[in-house]
Amino acid sequence: MTPLVLSHFTATSCIGRGLPATLESLRAQRSGLAPCTFETVTLDTHIGEVPGVDEVRLSATMQRFDCRNNRLAQLGLAADGFIEEVAKCAGRWGPRRVGLFLGTSTSGILETEIAYRHRKPETGALPASFDYAGTHNSYSLAAFAQELLGLTGPSAVVSCACSSSAKVFGSAQRMIAAGLIDAAVVGGVDSLCLTTLYGFHSLQLVSRHPCKPFDIARDGISIGEAAAFAIIERAPASLDSDAILLFGVGESSDAYHMSSPHPEGRGARAAMLQALDSAGLARDDIDYVNLHGTGTPSNDRAEGKAVAAVFADLASAVEASSTKGATGHTLGAAGALEAVICALALRHGFLPGSVHTREVEDALGFEYLCANRRRSIARVLSNSFGFGGSNCALVLGRAQ
Repeated sequence: MTPLVLSHFTATSCIGRGLPATLESLRAQRSGLAPCTFETVTLDTHIGEVPGVDEVRLSATMQRFDCRNNRLAQLGLAADGFIEEVAKCAGRWGPRRVGLFLGTSTSGILETEIAYRHRKPETGALPASFDYAGTHNSYSLAAFAQELLGLTGPSAVVSCACSSSAKVFGSAQRMIAAGLIDAAVVGGVDSLCLTTLYGFHSLQLVSRHPCKPFDIARDGISIGEAAAFAIIERAPASLDSDAILLFGVGESSDAYHMSSPHPEGRGARAAMLQALDSAGLARDDIDYVNLHGTGTPSNDRAEGKAVAAVFADLASAVEASSTKGATGHTLGAAGALEAVICALALRHGFLPGSVHTREVEDALGFEYLCANRRRSIARVLSNSFGFGGSNCALVLGRAQ
C-alpha cells in the first residue's frame, strides 16, 4: 500500500488527557488503574477510569447525543488542538473529501442501562426522554463526531470488539486508495459501563488486581476507557523527519470461537504477516511489537505463539510489550490508543515497558520488556485482536 501520513493524533485515557500527559505517564511507567468505584458496580477489580468525563457538557444543539461515550469523545477531541487540526485538514481537502471512521464496542450503552432502571412498571417502556439513536446506537459516535467536527464526507463506525479502532485504519486506507476521499479522521472511543464490567466478570476474565500481561501469574484483564484519534492523509512530496506514517494494515477473521482465540494464534499470525506484506517489509525491519497483551492466560499464550512464529529464526529477538497494565483494556478504543502510543514511541525514541508484569513466561520466542528502553526505532507493529477471531495488525513508522 502507499504509505499515509498521520498528520496529527491525540489520546485520552486513565494515564492522561492529551499527548504530554500520556507521554509523561509512559516514561514514568505510571499506571492509571485503581479499585473500581464506577457507578453502581460492586466488583472487586481494578479499572482505568478517565477523570472528568461526568463533568463534560455538550452544547445545546448536541443534547440528543448526550451520553458517557460521546462526552468522552468530546473530551478526547478537545485535547492537543485536535479539533483545530481537523479544520485545517478540511481546509486543505474540503470537508466532503475527509472521511470519518471510528471504532467502539458498546457505544453509549450505559445510557440504556440507566434508562432501564426508570422504565414504566406497568408496561416496561423506557422513558420518553431516552434517545437510542443519539446515544446507544453504534453510529451515534460517528454522527456526534461528524457534527462536532463539521465534516461531510463518508463516515462509518466499526464495531467488532477489541480490534474495532485498529480496523478503522484499514477502512480509511481503502477509501483513500479508491479515490473517494483524500484524508480521514480515524480513532476509537469506548467508555465504562455495567455491561462490559459484569459481562467480562461472568466470563471469569476479570482480575481482582491490576492486570499483568505475559506474567506467569496473570489472571485476567482490567477494563479501561479511552478516546484516541488520528488524522491520516495522502503524504505530501516532502515530510518532516519526525512525521509518522501508516505503512501497512493486516486483517483476518479466523472465527475459531466466540470469545477464545485460536490456541496457536492462527488468525493473529495471518494478520501480522498480511500487515508486513502490505507494508513491503521483512520481519527484521520491525523494531518493536506492541502486543495486544490483555493479561488473560489463553489470550497471551495464543498471541505469544503467533508472534514467536512470525519472528522465528531472526538474528536477534524482536522486542515487545503490552501497555494494558498502564491503561487497562480499553476494548473498542484499544487499537487507536495503542497506535498513538506507538507513534509517541517512534517520535520520542523509547520502547514502553509493561507495567505490573514482574516474572515473564519462559521461552516466549521474543524479548518481553518490563522496563522502558530508550533507543531510536523506525518501524513498529501493533496488534489488536477481538472476540470471534477479528484480528488486525498495523505497521507504523517514521518517515525517514
